[in-house]
Amino acid sequence: MEKIEHPYFRKNSFSGVLDKNLRKLEKRLGITLSVRGDSLLIDGDQEKARFAKYYFNKMKELDEKGYALKEEDYHIALDLLEEGKTQRLEEFSPAEDLSLSRKSVTPKSLNQQEYIRAIKSYDLVFGIGPAGTGKTYLAMAMALSFLQNKTVNRIILTRPAVEAGEKLGFLPGDMVQKINPYLRPLYDALFDLAQTEQADKLIEKGIIEIAPLAFMRGRTLNSSFIILDEAQNTTKEQMKMILTRAGFDSKMVVTADITQIDLPQPKKSGALHALKILAPIKEISVVHFNDRDVVRHPLVQKIIKVYEKAESKSQKK
Repeated sequence: MEKIEHPYFRKNSFSGVLDKNLRKLEKRLGITLSVRGDSLLIDGDQEKARFAKYYFNKMKELDEKGYALKEEDYHIALDLLEEGKTQRLEEFSPAEDLSLSRKSVTPKSLNQQEYIRAIKSYDLVFGIGPAGTGKTYLAMAMALSFLQNKTVNRIILTRPAVEAGEKLGFLPGDMVQKINPYLRPLYDALFDLAQTEQADKLIEKGIIEIAPLAFMRGRTLNSSFIILDEAQNTTKEQMKMILTRAGFDSKMVVTADITQIDLPQPKKSGALHALKILAPIKEISVVHFNDRDVVRHPLVQKIIKVYEKAESKSQKK
């Protein structure tokens, strides 16, 4: 058993409500944690306990430097350590909140933190990873933040109308009704982050536009925050078209899950092609997400891992 003594371990921010954060850290570290007064007790496999002690001493040092650490910061710092990036841990700074009209949004993993920083620094960012990693949600939060701060004048949200082999012609209703189901995830993220009345007014005024990708052709989008969602389902031509729509003072975020391509010929995905040919351009940032970044039900992480293993085996055959 390892033991660390410091008043820091009394703090609610460390253990979380009803020790929620402690339980999360136990699972990740593979050890048992308990707080007794000013002491943190670490019990379990000797090697894992030693690593945990090293990690908590680092977190204690950050607290002594005056950082007000939130629950998410413990996991971002642990990501850095587990990936062997100890030097970057020395330069670690807590995740910044995005304060929106309805709620504050905080990155919950290292990749999410890097994604937000990339969007702030680059005019074109690709967010690549599995479902539930926050790619679209965080892009939407950043778009609303930029609009709120008047860095852009409008938000354009778009995605290709291709899903799991379904065709628009087979869906009931007029064109708007046919398209709406494909755009629903964008509406869900928007209304979760913004007040319903406020979001409705912005859509009504055209300040926020949610439309299928085909509607972007021929336009120049100045002073806009553009989000292309589900980009794995674009063709090469569609991807080129949307990437060349950005005008002056615009930002674009492209999200894609390249493990879920619904095109008849997956290898012709516009996202795969763009990632390959745009790689030499230094002004473009690509952030890759993995199962660690999943912020949905814990079971989703396990499902993603199982599918990744199965796909890896099938590729080797």
